[in-house]
Amino acid sequence: QVQLVESGGGLAQAGGSLRLSCAASRRTFSTYAMGWFRQAPGKEREFVTASGYLTYYVDSVKGRFTISRDNAKNTMYLEMNSLKPEDTAVYYCAAGRIVRGKLADIAAWGQGTQVTVSS
Repeated sequence: QVQLVESGGGLAQAGGSLRLSCAASRRTFSTYAMGWFRQAPGKEREFVTASGYLTYYVDSVKGRFTISRDNAKNTMYLEMNSLKPEDTAVYYCAAGRIVRGKLADIAAWGQGTQVTVSS
């Protein structure tokens, strides 16, 4: 069973930074590509970034967000800098595979963590 456990998130001011973490089993970490999605109120869940052999980002976060993986800890991180109010959403980590530059065929989702950016 694939399980992902998220932590981090919270409240930040515009221009500030937050870091999210996603812990997985060693088997999950070695088997799947990993990434992040987000869902703002009233909107569909959208792909944000993924890490496989390469890393991929949605245009709106390029240069501001950084995905990384610590293989020794089986943990993935999302460093979010220069935050904007439009980054406000519930962020979900996910395990899957890379398809055309996005994470797809999702095997598991994290529980979600709220990120709120005030202006």
